[in-house]
Amino acid sequence: MKPYLEKLAEELEAAMEGATRDAMQKAPAGKWNSAQIVEHLYLTYMNTNRAIAKCLDGGVPLATRATFNHRVKSFAVTRLGYLPEGAKAPQRAVPRGMALEEVREKLSGEIQRMVSGLDACERRFGASTRIMDHPVLGPLTADEWRKFHWLHGRLHARQIRQRIKL
Repeated sequence: MKPYLEKLAEELEAAMEGATRDAMQKAPAGKWNSAQIVEHLYLTYMNTNRAIAKCLDGGVPLATRATFNHRVKSFAVTRLGYLPEGAKAPQRAVPRGMALEEVREKLSGEIQRMVSGLDACERRFGASTRIMDHPVLGPLTADEWRKFHWLHGRLHARQIRQRIKL
């Protein structure tokens, strides 16, 4: 497993460790609770895996041409490690009310699928090839996708820990 995604799986497990079902339902007014955050992450990984599968099945990267705005945003995230809080999630990654137990059970598997898929894309298309677009950051390489998911997951792991303590 690549270091970023290995750390991601460990970080999320640690954040939820010992949390009761009731604790996972706590949230500040107008914010997602921990169960919703975990579902959001699951949906994010599932959607990334769908796009990876399309790249591999089609035999070509799906990335579009990066705009200046994409380059600035992706640089801030993947090179500087800056991921601002408060960005609105794409509709396909908004929690829908899935059962927490189901999501927790499937989360690790989606991370493993992402590891395998990103590794396969890197072998097939090359490490420097932008393989597919992120909805905000634009086209990213496999390693940039790893770093994005690590930073995004770490941010949400902090939120999970904070909400569990409410």
